[in-house]
Amino acid sequence: MLEFLGNYIIKFIETTSYAGIFVLMTAESALIPIPSEITMPFSGFLASSGKLSLTLVILVGTLANLIGSYIAYYIGYFIEETVLLKLIKKFGKFILISEEDYKKAGNWFAKYGDRIIFLSRLLPGIRTVISLPAGVFRMDIKKFTLYTVLGCLIWSAFLSYIGYILGENWMALEGYFRKFEIVIIVVLIAGVLWYLEKHLKIIKSLRSKK
Repeated sequence: MLEFLGNYIIKFIETTSYAGIFVLMTAESALIPIPSEITMPFSGFLASSGKLSLTLVILVGTLANLIGSYIAYYIGYFIEETVLLKLIKKFGKFILISEEDYKKAGNWFAKYGDRIIFLSRLLPGIRTVISLPAGVFRMDIKKFTLYTVLGCLIWSAFLSYIGYILGENWMALEGYFRKFEIVIIVVLIAGVLWYLEKHLKIIKSLRSKK
């Protein structure tokens, strides 16, 4: 299934160029399971062969992720959480989202606040789901936009640049992501928690001195 999807993504981008990147990355952030780990590295490879601009690939990927994140955000914003959970329970398997995924993202958001939007954009699996609880919690749209752009810019640039460097061997990246996905997630989560703990301690320290 993944190999079939990968071939479709490759052909779609080859045919539609930047428009294809935009459609695929928008869909990914709008909770449709299209792996950016294929879309962006392949686009980076096309940039290395001179068919696309690396800068435009990164910018299009980032903008598309923002648009898709808005869609997910407003789904959470306008649909009651109880209804949303029922929809996830009934249809989530078709878009690879479970109630556990949603609740995990919601717990992170409730516990760590707005900045988790930025940090979660760098975590495979949760980076798209986090937009739903952001909408449910009525996160300030300006902050949501800022953190989403920053996080998605880093993610798009990282994947595209590796595809650019690897050239024709860009497909190896997708294999590494699947092989080490759990390790990547654990390391990134540990880094996020360390950052938040340190940041909160600094804030408490500054407040106690006032």
